[in-house]
Amino acid sequence: MSSRADKVTPNGRPPNRRDFLGAAAAAVAATRLPAFGSDATDIARELGRHPGSAAEIAADESFWAEVARAFTVDRTLVNLNNGGVSPSPSFVQDAMKRHLDYSNEAPTYTMWKILEPQREGVRKRMAREWGVDAEEIAFTRNASEGLQTVQFGYDLNPGDEVLTTTQDYGRMLTTFRQRERREGIVMNQIKVPVPAEDPAEVVRRFEEGITPRTRLILMCHMINLTGQILPVRDIVRMARRHDIPVIVDGAHAMAHFPFKLPDLECDNYATSLHKWLFAPHGTGLLYVRKDEIPNIWPLMAAPDSRNSDIRKYEEIGTHPAANYLAIGEALTFHQGIGAERKAERLIYLRDYWANRLLENDRVSLNTSQKPGFACGIGNVHVDGLDTAALSNWLWNEHRIINVPIGHGECTGLRISPSVYTTLEELDRFSEAMEWAMEHGLPEA
Repeated sequence: MSSRADKVTPNGRPPNRRDFLGAAAAAVAATRLPAFGSDATDIARELGRHPGSAAEIAADESFWAEVARAFTVDRTLVNLNNGGVSPSPSFVQDAMKRHLDYSNEAPTYTMWKILEPQREGVRKRMAREWGVDAEEIAFTRNASEGLQTVQFGYDLNPGDEVLTTTQDYGRMLTTFRQRERREGIVMNQIKVPVPAEDPAEVVRRFEEGITPRTRLILMCHMINLTGQILPVRDIVRMARRHDIPVIVDGAHAMAHFPFKLPDLECDNYATSLHKWLFAPHGTGLLYVRKDEIPNIWPLMAAPDSRNSDIRKYEEIGTHPAANYLAIGEALTFHQGIGAERKAERLIYLRDYWANRLLENDRVSLNTSQKPGFACGIGNVHVDGLDTAALSNWLWNEHRIINVPIGHGECTGLRISPSVYTTLEELDRFSEAMEWAMEHGLPEA
């Protein structure tokens, strides 16, 4: 197959001499950047000194080459499923290993007495970064655990209804279906447009789905199938008029694009930290507004004395300290890159491959490219190619990791590059897709 890397720029126009000289200058600059160690603080300091606006830095390959140096990823393959779980930078891994080694010296002392109290410092830093009180932040193992805590935590009676969408995460739908079977509640689902570029219409559909029996609403901040960003604050305000709490699934949103939790005005919010924050695998966060904590039962039993304590949601028995302490290194790295710069880069990478593929009339996106409605995740559909077969072929023939989405409302490949992804890797993906569109997929 022929390369098209020299035929189009990310904005869809043919390259010119300025593009060529800019790329050459970036390559030279990459060899002149000062070396720094593997410590998160050192890297954050050096990245923070890099001049330029977020939009300018999004296209600065020398900057992102330095960011990529923090990772130990396998470059024999192309990982375009960072939305599932992301690799952690080497210094995050090292911190976790260091804490784990220390824990094993005498766990009842080193882990429980020394390391466990240090979790409070991480709690305060995470709360400060996202603009809330430290007494509103609990650490979990993932977004699903945090969401199930809240989904099971509200008292519901037989016949009570919960409202969500047909595009919400499967595990969360399964959670409410279990309550249907066990307790006789009813789960109702609405459809949202694909893509959804009119916030008022999304709010209207949610409000239209409310009945006199509706007691809870579950919604995504960013839908995992397409990367669609939904208007959380507007839906929360609408639901509050009906006296209905809203459970917010933020699995793909936190550290993906900039926002503060108070801006959403939500009662609770659950996310995974091993996605876009690059924290250790098996770390998540649950935010519950302070005055709402007494109203939500913990997933595992906690004593009465913790009824109003956010830590009741961390009552899971013996657990490692190392994973949660290493979140601090991941947060420092995130701050060094800068939330705005990270988001702009992820959008730049999405548009780099998407604009190229959209030159073919058979290609469509189930993801908006308008500002504010999506970020780094893109869902691409190709007419005439079976999505599952295309996904398997990309892996088997090209070692490109991707996610086939078989949902009837948004069938396509979910593509989620990350800050360590190179343009050459996206060219490999694009070339493979173009070859498949031209020649078809080999028969199994």
